[in-house]
Amino acid sequence: MTHPLDLTVVEIANGIRSGAFSAEAVVAESIRRATAVNETLNAFAVIREDKALEAARRADQAVARGEATGPLHGVPFAAKDLTPTAGDLTTLGSWTRGDWVPSGTALCIRRLEAAGAILIGKTTTPEFAFSSFTNSPRWGITRNPWNPERTSGGSSGGSAVAVAMGVVPFAEGTDMGGSVRIPAAFCGVVGLKPSFGRIPMTILPSVFDNISHFGPLARSAADAIAFMAATAGASDEDISSLPIAFDVCAARTGGLAGKRFALSIDLGYYAVQPQVEAVVRQAVAEMREAGAVVEEVPIAWTRAVNDEWFDLWCVFMSAFFGNELPGHRHHMDPAVVSMIERGLAMNATAYKRIELLRTSMWRDMAGIYESYDALLCPTCAITAPPVGETDDDYSATLPDGRFKGLDMTCPFNMLPQLPALSLPIGLAADGLPVGLQIIGRRFGDEQVLSFGAALEAVSVGSDIDALRAPAQ
Repeated sequence: MTHPLDLTVVEIANGIRSGAFSAEAVVAESIRRATAVNETLNAFAVIREDKALEAARRADQAVARGEATGPLHGVPFAAKDLTPTAGDLTTLGSWTRGDWVPSGTALCIRRLEAAGAILIGKTTTPEFAFSSFTNSPRWGITRNPWNPERTSGGSSGGSAVAVAMGVVPFAEGTDMGGSVRIPAAFCGVVGLKPSFGRIPMTILPSVFDNISHFGPLARSAADAIAFMAATAGASDEDISSLPIAFDVCAARTGGLAGKRFALSIDLGYYAVQPQVEAVVRQAVAEMREAGAVVEEVPIAWTRAVNDEWFDLWCVFMSAFFGNELPGHRHHMDPAVVSMIERGLAMNATAYKRIELLRTSMWRDMAGIYESYDALLCPTCAITAPPVGETDDDYSATLPDGRFKGLDMTCPFNMLPQLPALSLPIGLAADGLPVGLQIIGRRFGDEQVLSFGAALEAVSVGSDIDALRAPAQ
């Protein structure tokens, strides 16, 4: 029998509100699963058993008293260890924070809780969320639910595992170069990088950073929509947040028939695994059968996109975490130290000139949007690699001139106004999930999510939960 925790977010909240089942029962099962998953996959830095169960009891009492309830009433969720939550150990995957317990909670999480959701734990992240592999000096390796010898991806790896293993229907993540979409693809769940400014970004020292996004990892497009409905919208806490209300109706409706999609398997330069390409092309065939027009388009990008994004990322790391080197270098991830040092040495003029590449990329995408509703490409060029590898194993130019890259996500952090959705579309020949990335028009988050929901309805990816069941 289906446990209430395995229903959609809307069904969970409705069931609690109607008295069909209790918030305490749902949250207790979520805690039980979190504890079990942590023993083998290491997805949580903190499990909030007592606090979450107490919140669930209060949710049930509110129903019993006939009080008004929010749209996420009693729904359990998880938040990334990068994101401050009041009263909870928050480490950013690092020893540099000691045993920091924030006194305040990030706005994104406050909005979820205001809608009635219940935080059950804090999920693992690499140090300062720097990597595509969730492996931190403080918490160790987070493993993939499909094969524990493979990575969960990063940097929101713990959140992806929590969703993939049915601990929560959605979890909060952050995305600066693919940190929501990479683990979503590797773990077989939905991941969205919303358009820049749709969800206020309030956890960085600067409110003027322009590559950073909060976003959901979710079991379905519908659950990602529920996350966006609760968290999107302007706030003076973030000067860059947009006064654009999230349109739930638009996100939930629409289809593929008559829509036009551009397809690029390699963005012009990636070495994409044949097994990944095969699954993507199967999904494209299903989209065409549903009435969509999908046409391959040439994109003449090069690995300079990744190299210059990496320069941005190193400056980000040096600006916000460089002050940790004098006192903590000895127990920081050596890769983080190297990135900070690279950022500190970066020439300011060279840094500013990265905008020229970003401008050229935008002009290419604007040309695509003249004829197409969205761009399709793989989320990652490969399936989840072994846990012992690192990002440095995926930064080579191969003898044929192709880029041996892991993710195909960071190009779209260079274009932050474009929403990018990773949708699970099936399993590759090695038995690991493949994600399809759908990149929409500026601020068109609702349309991208509607495409994802429509593709779920026709794709083999819609069976991903059934395929995942043996891993639980």
